[in-house]
Amino acid sequence: MKKFDTLKTIQLILFVLLTAACVAIVFLNKDLFHMIAAEPNVRLMCIMLWLSLGLIFLFTFLDFSLFASFKHDYRELDYAVHSDPVAGIANRYSSDVLIEKYLDKPLPQNMGAIMIELSNIKEINDLYGHVQGNKLIRDFSNILKLTSVDLCFVARNGGNKFLALFEEATEEKIEVFLTRIDQKVQANNSSAGSYPIQYKYGIAFHEGAAAKTVTELIALSNRRIYE
Repeated sequence: MKKFDTLKTIQLILFVLLTAACVAIVFLNKDLFHMIAAEPNVRLMCIMLWLSLGLIFLFTFLDFSLFASFKHDYRELDYAVHSDPVAGIANRYSSDVLIEKYLDKPLPQNMGAIMIELSNIKEINDLYGHVQGNKLIRDFSNILKLTSVDLCFVARNGGNKFLALFEEATEEKIEVFLTRIDQKVQANNSSAGSYPIQYKYGIAFHEGAAAKTVTELIALSNRRIYE
């Protein structure tokens, strides 16, 4: 897609330069200008050439417009496929794509996973309805998106669960991530008119024989929510 965009840009620039050169030659060469003005056949030929150039420019411009529209539609489709419509962050499909990189391979020593559960979503749904429950999911998702910057990948794993996957995990990074979440959740819960966010999590990191694959690592982090 990027190569096509570059090719079309070069094509348009060359067309504009050649057209400008032709116009300059006609108007700077007085003999040629008078010949075109005096000879009907030459004038007709020039009109046809200019018309052809105009059509080429039009079609090139339409190519740009269609390509821009295609890119916009592609971005929207990509967002729809990879983003959770309620949470506004990556969805289960996106996390599966990342996990596939490590399937059938030994688990990297520096990989970590945190499964996070939004534990009071049922209570909010029962008391205030699913609209407010969805808002709570979005608010918590925004917190996870902000706190994960430069640290890890986060996605909604379905329902009230979220996955944070660290490809270059350290104990310090995990601690920073959890501290950021705690600070932002406290700020949210102390704001007037905000519904309280309650969550719990399980961590899996440097597990040795307890988690030999990425799927085992994630499953272990999920079980540890309830331990």
